[in-house]
Parts: sequence; C-alpha cells; structure tokens
Amino acid sequence: MNDWPEGWSDSDRGNRYGGGSANAQPESPRVMRQVRRGPAAPPQGAGVPPQPSYVNGQGYGDYTNAQNTGYDSGYSSGQVYGDGGDSGGPGGYDTRAPRPAPNWRRRIKWTAITVLTVLVVTTVGTYFWADGKLKREVDLSKVIDRPEGGDGTNYLIVGSDSREGLSAEEKKELHTGSAEGKRTDSMMILHVGSNGDTLVSLPRDSDVELPTFVGSESGKTYKGTGRHVKLNAAYATDGPELLVRTIEFNTGLRIDHYVEIGFAGFANIVDAVGGVEITIDKAFKDKYSGADFQAGKQTLNGEEALAFVRTRHAFAASDLERTKNQQKFLAALAHEVATPGTVLNPFALYPTLSAGLDSLIVDKDMGLYDLGSMFFAMKGVNGGDGTSLNMPISGSSGGNLVWDKTKVKQLVNELNNDEKVTVTGN
Repeated sequence: MNDWPEGWSDSDRGNRYGGGSANAQPESPRVMRQVRRGPAAPPQGAGVPPQPSYVNGQGYGDYTNAQNTGYDSGYSSGQVYGDGGDSGGPGGYDTRAPRPAPNWRRRIKWTAITVLTVLVVTTVGTYFWADGKLKREVDLSKVIDRPEGGDGTNYLIVGSDSREGLSAEEKKELHTGSAEGKRTDSMMILHVGSNGDTLVSLPRDSDVELPTFVGSESGKTYKGTGRHVKLNAAYATDGPELLVRTIEFNTGLRIDHYVEIGFAGFANIVDAVGGVEITIDKAFKDKYSGADFQAGKQTLNGEEALAFVRTRHAFAASDLERTKNQQKFLAALAHEVATPGTVLNPFALYPTLSAGLDSLIVDKDMGLYDLGSMFFAMKGVNGGDGTSLNMPISGSSGGNLVWDKTKVKQLVNELNNDEKVTVTGN
C-alpha cells in the first residue's frame, strides 16, 4: 500500500532511512510548519513577517532578532500573556494598586469644619445685618442731673401710640384712630440682675413732678416749677429724654437703656412669630380698642394682641388692669420670640427680627447683646423666674394715681442693690 502523498512513488524516495534502503544514513530533518502564537495574521496585503529557521538543529535562530521583529518564537520567556494589557481584558490580570479605603475620620472632620464655618459666617453676617437695622435715636447723654447707677441693668420699655407706617385701612382695622404725633400707651422698667428679674409697670396716669430739663431739640434749659402732671405728659412734652429725666427724678433709679415700639411694629412682631398664646381669665369687650375676647387659652394675632394690651375702658381698675395685661402679654411675646422654633428657624427668625428691628427705637448705647438680654429677661419673668408688679399706689389726686413713696423708696433700694424684690404693687 502506498502511504505517500499523492503524486509520489517509491522511486521518488531515493535512499531513505527506514525505507528498506541499504543506506544507513538517516534522512535529514524535515522543516516543520511554524505555528505562530502571537496576534492574528495581518490583513491581506500587509505582508508576512520573515520566518526564523533552525540553526544546526538547535531550534530557532537569532532569538534577539525575533524579539526585535516583534515575532513570538513560541518559547516562554517567563512573561504571562495578556500581562500589562487592559485590566479585565480576556485572560488579563489587573495589575493596578487597590483603591484605598475611604478615610471616614478625615471626611467627618472636614464636614464638621465646613458646617462650623458656615454657621460662624451666617451668625456674624446676621449680627451685623441686625445691628445695622437698630434705630439708635435716643440720646441719654442729654439727660441732666442723673442718679448714681446701681447693680444690674435697668431698661425703660415704652409702648407708644405712634401710627407711623400705618395706612388709613390699617388704622381702621387696628382701631388706632388718626391722632397726630405720639404718646405713651405703656411704660415699664425691667431690671435685669443676678437675683431674679423684675418688671415694674408705670401707669400712664401716675402723678409725677415735672423737673428741670434741657430740651432735646432746642438745647435750652427749662426750669422746673414744681408742677405735677401725668407721667405720659412728660413724653408728650419733649419725648424720650424728658420721660427718662422725669422717671429718674421721681424715683431715684437710673435708667440704663431705652426701648420704644409703636402700634405697627408691635402687631407685625406678633404676626411674624405666628401669634402668641395667652390665657385670658375673664371675657371682656371694648369698642374703643376693638377687643372682644372670651375667657380661656387662645392664640392672638397682631390685631387682637394690640387690642388686648390697649384695653382699659372695660375694666373697673382702668389703667392699673391694663398695665397687668401689658406685662402678661409682653412676657408671653418675649417667650415666643426666644423659643427654639423661632431662634433656630431662619424662616421665622429673620421675619421676626426684621419686623421688630424696623419698629424699635433705642438709645445710642444700645447693642444687640443688650436687646437680647432684655428679651430673655422678659421670658424669665413669664416663666416664673422673676417678679412683676405695678408701681405701688397710695391713692389718687385730681384723676392722677399717687405713688406710695415709702414702698417706692424700698423698691428702688432693692433694685439698686440687686436684691430680691419684696415690695408688692397694686
């Protein structure tokens, strides 16, 4: 049987080793087809790289030349195929360094620093914004013959009936009337000290002596004649400076700061905090102020709050009862302003600050810290941490309420020495 390739015959074999020939010389080695392990064959027309040949039966020839031509000899040089290629490629290995775990301590630290920086910047910005809105219009340096200051801080808080900023419709809604100028509807002394805070109401009809004073606008000196007037007449005569001078002259208590708010500002602050909750002991109605309240706990809006603190015709004690209601409501308002729901909520805080600062008139030495101290003291009085009373009254004269001089002297001494107040008022 002929097992040679087609076209071959035994005669073509010649002297072949192993083919029955007498020649013992083995046949020369055959040149075998080389198998390339490298990349796929180049496209047609790109040419075929030169094939290395055996040299003296020792395998491929110039190995260096094969490397230079980029030809894979088929012998392993220790290199893993696919190494250095794209990670995730066929047969490849990812030789990149592993991604380090996140440093949470560092992230938390920088997050905290960022939040703290934002809070500081916001707080400082708010402080300067609010400080710039304060109307420092009252100059207490114009007040003459002032008494010595005592321990603690005394604020004179005045509610005026100013209609400034109110439209005709608003005046009608708030039942303010249309009187020109402004008068004092309420006056209180708030003492802030280390032995509890004290709020003392000064009835507008209090009988006081009008002292010698220097005109706030004219600069002229007006000699006192011993004339007695109602306390609110001092304000009507020459404004805040004469009111302070009159109170100091008649009490001997030095006033450290002055704060005044008008009708519009008061109503706007109440509305800005979303109303103020208060308990009304007995129902009352007053056509002059527009008050119409039932007894019990309720939340008053700006219009209702203004009616509540202005009402006096509905009470037998008239002005004395009104001052009690004013104390009660102002303390409740301060409590509402100072709650976390207002202080920590920018959507409540900024409207409240804006409404209050736009309508407050203070003395030239008043700062935001002083204003904050005043509000927190008012909150303390409402929470039972302080004392509230009317100026002690001994009787009346010509329609004016006469102060009890003995009790007033004791009260002033206790306030000046920052002692716990033991005096009671009407």
